[in-house]
Amino acid sequence: MTRMFTTTRVFLAVLFLGLFAMAARNMTDPDLWWHLRTGQLIAQHRSVPHTDPFSFTRTGHPWVAHEWLTDLLLYELERVAGWGGLIVVFAAVLCAAFFLLYLRCGPARYVAGVAMLLGAWATMPVWGVRPQVLSLLLTSLWLLILERSELSPKLLWWTLPVMLLWVNLHAGFALGLVLSALFLTGEWVERRLGRSQLGSQYVASHLRTAALILLLDLLIVPLNPNGLRMFSYPIETLRSTAMQSYIAEWASPNFHHPEYWPFLFLVLGTFAALSWSRLHVRPRDVLLLVIGLYAGLASIRMMPLFVLIAIPLICQRLGDWPARRPRQLRPPAAGKTLANALILLAMAAFAGVHIFQVIQRQQKAVAQHFPSGAVAFLQTHPPSGRIFNHYDWGGYLIYRLYPSIPVFIDGRADLYGKELLDQFAGTYQFKGAWRQTIERWSIDTVIVPADSALATGLRSSPGWRVPYEDAQAVVLTAPAHATPVLLSACKKIHLTEQFAGYYEGYQISQQCTYGM
Repeated sequence: MTRMFTTTRVFLAVLFLGLFAMAARNMTDPDLWWHLRTGQLIAQHRSVPHTDPFSFTRTGHPWVAHEWLTDLLLYELERVAGWGGLIVVFAAVLCAAFFLLYLRCGPARYVAGVAMLLGAWATMPVWGVRPQVLSLLLTSLWLLILERSELSPKLLWWTLPVMLLWVNLHAGFALGLVLSALFLTGEWVERRLGRSQLGSQYVASHLRTAALILLLDLLIVPLNPNGLRMFSYPIETLRSTAMQSYIAEWASPNFHHPEYWPFLFLVLGTFAALSWSRLHVRPRDVLLLVIGLYAGLASIRMMPLFVLIAIPLICQRLGDWPARRPRQLRPPAAGKTLANALILLAMAAFAGVHIFQVIQRQQKAVAQHFPSGAVAFLQTHPPSGRIFNHYDWGGYLIYRLYPSIPVFIDGRADLYGKELLDQFAGTYQFKGAWRQTIERWSIDTVIVPADSALATGLRSSPGWRVPYEDAQAVVLTAPAHATPVLLSACKKIHLTEQFAGYYEGYQISQQCTYGM
C-alpha cells in the first residue's frame, strides 16, 4: 500500500485523471453525424459505399470513404454504449496518445509529466469525438516505435499491423509513412556526417531494415476498400483549394485567438530550450522539427505533429530537474501515504463527476449547436422539393433525415469540390449568383441560422415565407412550382428588360434577373 501511493505515482495518476477529465467533451463536431450514418450503412449492407448516398448535388459521384472502419466503430459504439460511451472512449484514446508521448520523454517523471501536459494543452483545439483523434494516437505510437527501434530494430515489424489498421481508420496513415521516411533520411545523413551515436556497421544494418519495413508498409496501403486510390487521396486533400479555403482546421492557427496561445508558447519554448542547452541537436531531430513546425504553422490540424516531436526534445534538455534527492531508506510516513491516497481519491471523484456532467449536458449541447427543433419540424412537414442547408448542419441533417431528405452540402469538402462550395458560400452570404443556385438546383426549402445573410435576404424576397423559426434556425419555403415555372417564362419571352408582371404573388422580374 505504501509503494502504491508514493508521491511520484500519485502525481502521475492525478495528471492523467485530470487529462482524462479535460478530454471528455460534448460531441459538437459537425462531421460526427454523417460518420455515424455511414457506419450504420456499412453495418447494414456489409459493404463500404463508393458513391455519395447522402446529397442530391453529388448523388452517384465517386466518394472515398477513407474513414470507413472508424465510421463503423463509431456507429457500433454509439449503438451499444450511447453518447456517453463515445465521450468516454475518445477521452481515453486521447489519454493513451499522451501516455505514449510521456514514455518518450525520458526518466525524469515530473519533467515528463508537466511537459506532456503542456503538449496536451497545445493540441486542445483538435480534440473531440472524431476520427483525427485515432490518427493522433497512432502517430504517437508510430513515433515511439521508430525511436525505440534504434536500439531494437525488430520493433519496426510492429509498424506493419499498425499500418494495416491505420489505412482503414483514417487517411492520416500518410503521416506514418512520412515519419518513417524522415527517420530513415535523418539517420542516413547522420551516418554520412559521422554523427551517428552507434557503430557504422550497426547503423548500416538498421538502415537496411528500416528501408525494407518502409517498403512493406507501402505495400500494405492498398489493403483497404479503396485500393490504390489511398496513395493519392492524402495528397489530393493537402492540395485541395476547397479544403484550404473553407475548412477552418486546414488554415494556419490564428494567434490572435487565445486557444492557440499554448501552441505558440510551446514553439517559443522549444527553440529557447534548444538554444540554451549544451546538448547538440541530432540532424534527424532537426529534420523532424522543421517539417513538424512547418506543418503545424500551415494547418491547425497538423499542430499535434509538432507537439509529438518537440516535447521529448524539450525534456531531454531540461534533464532531471529538479534534481532527484537520495532515495530514502525508510518508508514514507503513514500520514504522507494517507494524504497521497486522499488526493488521488479526490481527483478520481472530480474526474468522475465532471465526466458525468458532460454526458448529462450532451442533449443540451446538441440543441445549442444544431437545428434539432427545425429538423423535427421537417420530419413532420416534409418539404415537397429540395433543401438548401447550412454547411455545418449537413452532417446532422444526414443523421436525422436520411434517406427521406437528401442534403445540399455537408462536411465532406473533398467530395463537393471548390465549385459547389463557392456556390454555397455565395448563396449563404446572399451575394453574387445566389438566385442562380436556388434555380439551378430547384430548391424550395432553406434551413439556415436565423441571423444569416441568406435568411435576412429571403425574408424580404417575394414569395418566401417562414413556417418555422427558433433561436437556432429558420426554415424558409417557397411553392415548389414557382422556380421552374418562372424560369420557363424567362426563356420563352427572352426578356431583355425588367418584366413588370406577377405570377401568384411572385414578381417575375426579380426571378428572371439572373436567368437572362
